[in-house]
Amino acid sequence: QGQLVESGGGSVQAGGSLSLSCKVTRSTNRFPAMAWYRQSPGQQRELVAGISNGGDTRYADSVKGRFTILRDDAKNTAYLEMNNLTPDDTAVYYCNLPVGLGSSRVYFDWGQGTRVTVSS
Repeated sequence: QGQLVESGGGSVQAGGSLSLSCKVTRSTNRFPAMAWYRQSPGQQRELVAGISNGGDTRYADSVKGRFTILRDDAKNTAYLEMNNLTPDDTAVYYCNLPVGLGSSRVYFDWGQGTRVTVSS
């Protein structure tokens, strides 16, 4: 099994932007989907955005219009562009490869994630 290495998190003020990256140590073009998730303290991990290998995307209602998910199978990497961040976006962000777009089942063990902190 491969590994997931998330990066790009940090601390920003409300209204700011961050770009997250997820490097997968296996070829991603064989997997049907890639996705970003987040977990806030005391909360369950939730799906933020997913993208199929055909380019279809799915977003949580709370991030629609602000976040964009991209995948580059040549680099085995997924990206999450986050704009107009709010304090509610504060969380640890994880990526994984679900068995299908929107599925809760994933192929990989979870990585360390990357922390995003948004101050008001």
